[in-house]
Amino acid sequence: MTVHRPAPPVWRSILYVPGNVPKFIDKAHERGADCVLVDLEDSVQPAQKPEARAMLAETMKKVAQSGADVAVRINRPLRLAIPDIEAAVRPGLSALFITKTEGVQHLRLLDEMVTELERERGMPVGSVGFGAMIEHPRALTELHDIAERGPRVIVMMLGGEDFALETGSVPGDETLEMPKRMVAFAAQAHGVAMIGILGTVADYSDPEAYKKSAVRARRFGFSGGTCIHPGLVQALNEAFTPEAEEVAYARKLIAADEKAAAEGRGSFSVDGKMIDIPVIDRARRLIQRYEAIEHRRLRKA
Repeated sequence: MTVHRPAPPVWRSILYVPGNVPKFIDKAHERGADCVLVDLEDSVQPAQKPEARAMLAETMKKVAQSGADVAVRINRPLRLAIPDIEAAVRPGLSALFITKTEGVQHLRLLDEMVTELERERGMPVGSVGFGAMIEHPRALTELHDIAERGPRVIVMMLGGEDFALETGSVPGDETLEMPKRMVAFAAQAHGVAMIGILGTVADYSDPEAYKKSAVRARRFGFSGGTCIHPGLVQALNEAFTPEAEEVAYARKLIAADEKAAAEGRGSFSVDGKMIDIPVIDRARRLIQRYEAIEHRRLRKA
């Protein structure tokens, strides 16, 4: 079965914004985040959820003013998810973040509803992606199925605080690294972007430490991170952007590979190191990502 999905996003930074707090909503577009994630779930009290949904159309316009993509985090159970989706699916929405994702059937049920709304509202069918949030240990056995066959899945992430709650653990680097890497391996095996840092996202008091954690996550193949405080957006953007030295070296490798191929040589060395196919493929991927980030930057300028 072919799974149709939107194009992978270039999201180095995803900034959470409570869906019912105008003072945060009004300034979100100034923060420089690649994606603003309007939250209808944990940051909105049950009594305020109808108000947040009613505000959502205007909220989405405000947070997108400077070119950020817009996503919405919806609630679970289904009784809350349905009115969230009704309010969120409209032109300008890039993705829904599906809390407590536990399997493909869960995603298919929501996909059916989103497809109907896209048709009704004149949107390209399949244009809204899903961010699969893994928040319960029983979902770990479904990771590869979700990554391979989950409709609309463009990013995956571990909801660290909820996962820690469900496992009776204290959220932190030590307790969350293994499940985050399990989610990452599944996502990476099937070409899905992995979002997150190798630790907890709750502490925003030390941007430099946050950046170091994000840089480490990038070394493990993560493509972006989330934050609840705007002061961390720059740290994430810097951490998940290839450094100038990396880009220069990657281009040097690619040029050397092209020269060797033109001369009929299959192997060659650069700076005293033998270079083989995986090294060149890694260099090409780094350049591809760097160019995608640059394209995004120029589009927002």
